[in-house]
Amino acid sequence: QVQLVESGGGLVQAGGSLRLSCVVSGRTLSRYPMGWFHQAPGKERDLVAAISWTGGSTYYADSVKGRFAISRDNAKNTVYLQMNNLKPEDTAVYYCAADGSLSGTTYVSRQLFEYDYWGQGTQVTVSS
Repeated sequence: QVQLVESGGGLVQAGGSLRLSCVVSGRTLSRYPMGWFHQAPGKERDLVAAISWTGGSTYYADSVKGRFAISRDNAKNTVYLQMNNLKPEDTAVYYCAADGSLSGTTYVSRQLFEYDYWGQGTQVTVSS
């Protein structure tokens, strides 16, 4: 059974930084694209950042470009989201997700429906 476990969320002041981690177990996902989504209360779950299985291609939502960085360590079955210069509007539950389909080396999954496996989420709260 595939499990994704996020960690690293918390409360931070505006302008601060957090680093989220997502460890995958039960299956080697080194060949699969992965992504981070966030969901604020009453809003849809939106893609924040995504990365190809090689790590060579990435995607960022416009709202986080220049502030967030996604990376992965396939040897550790782990994906990261470095979040800098956090803003109150970044407050949300952050979910790690994995696309379980084999993809090309540069393919980045950008649609919610492409992701097959999800973590339980970690809360990020940014105070003003």
